[in-house]
Amino acid sequence: MAEFTIKVRRYQPEAEGETPRTAYWESFDVDLDPTLSVLDGLLQARNDLDGTLAVRCSCRAAICGSCGVKVNGQSTLACKTQLGHAAAESTRIARTEASGDIGREGEAVQRETDVESALGAESSVHDLPSSSTQRSGQTGREAEDLPGSDLSTPSSGGSGREAEHSPGSDPREAEDLPGVITVEPMGNMPVIKDLVVDMESTHWEKYRRVTPWLMPSGPPPKREYIVPPEAMVDVTQAVACIQCGACVSACLSMEADPGFIGPAALAKAYRFVGDPRDGQTTERLYDLANDPQGIYDCTHCFACIEACPKGVAPMDQIMRLRRLAGHDHDVNDVNNGRRHELAFTSIIEKKGTLDESLLLQESYAPGIKAKLMPSLASIKGLIQSVPTAIRGIRTGKMRSLPKLIPGVHHKLPGDSQEHVKRIYGRAEESRIELNLYVIGEGGDEEGMPGAEGVPAADITASAQAEEVTRS
Repeated sequence: MAEFTIKVRRYQPEAEGETPRTAYWESFDVDLDPTLSVLDGLLQARNDLDGTLAVRCSCRAAICGSCGVKVNGQSTLACKTQLGHAAAESTRIARTEASGDIGREGEAVQRETDVESALGAESSVHDLPSSSTQRSGQTGREAEDLPGSDLSTPSSGGSGREAEHSPGSDPREAEDLPGVITVEPMGNMPVIKDLVVDMESTHWEKYRRVTPWLMPSGPPPKREYIVPPEAMVDVTQAVACIQCGACVSACLSMEADPGFIGPAALAKAYRFVGDPRDGQTTERLYDLANDPQGIYDCTHCFACIEACPKGVAPMDQIMRLRRLAGHDHDVNDVNNGRRHELAFTSIIEKKGTLDESLLLQESYAPGIKAKLMPSLASIKGLIQSVPTAIRGIRTGKMRSLPKLIPGVHHKLPGDSQEHVKRIYGRAEESRIELNLYVIGEGGDEEGMPGAEGVPAADITASAQAEEVTRS
């Protein structure tokens, strides 16, 4: 048994008296085995310390997907995260932050010393007001005076305790930091109470948006639809989704654009697009590609892949939807997604690196003829992209001539470009996808690399081709 401190971000809209109605932090000390889950710690806190703590759970075995939360800032399932691992991760984060503070304060002191030397000052650096000391004093006053400091507001009844320790500036102190486990409600969803969020408005509503059921064509069979098992391998990864919402919570695209359909719903869409029994594949892809908040609204941040507790890799399913829509079903979407993708890959194939100024032109007006006689849609798209270009110039991203003048961007040196072209050729020839969810990463099972009839070199080449196609 070990003692752990769980710091919970709470919100109680019905609170009365001293309990604030805004979000605040409250800490609970629980005594449990390190191999038990964060959910076990939350339930002990609710049962023994504060019965008003709201948390949603059911199976406690990572099957139902009910207990989705953010542990130490990462979206996950509370029942799948062990207390010992969460505490160790919290300690690692605290040490990293403490080391960063040391580095920043050291740089500030060094700058002050350099100024003194340049001015020939007789006084030492200790006679001057230290910027790091001023920051510390301001931080303390802000924590006491500002209304936004309610993160340390005590709860009514004193059922828990507030974490009094914060990462200090002494490296030796950082070594002894307690592993305070922070637990928050999932992101991108309205909070109902404490750790319970409203999944209906941001998850289930968009889930229904992708028509999550089979729509077979032709008359129904006399019995069931029968397909060979190997035909369902491609959708096995998407079928594994338990709708916990962890990917939705971690999605940066939804944070920037709340209307984005989202990784969970789009992964479910691929489950039916890839099902051989479905008869509306083209219609589904056309709908998702032309939706301004559909498959081309994903920014490839990989956050959903890291957050998914079941290995569904929603971003991979979104890329598969794009590939099917653009390459296999020839869907030219109104969002310019496919043309942008073709322009991107074409420039990389020719130059090895991205010519961003040329990318804009090639996306809306590909080829010489389209540039000489641009369509109204191309002109409109280019005009709408002007604010983006201006922001790039202001931030310094597009200040050099190769980034401002289309076509001036340099190619890779030597024969590096030929290597890039060979990678492209290999990717176009194979187009074989490697579903790691099904065949795994070992080599002992049937169908695994090294197994009889499946040369490891072929599997490796297929994996490399898939990675190139995704990029």
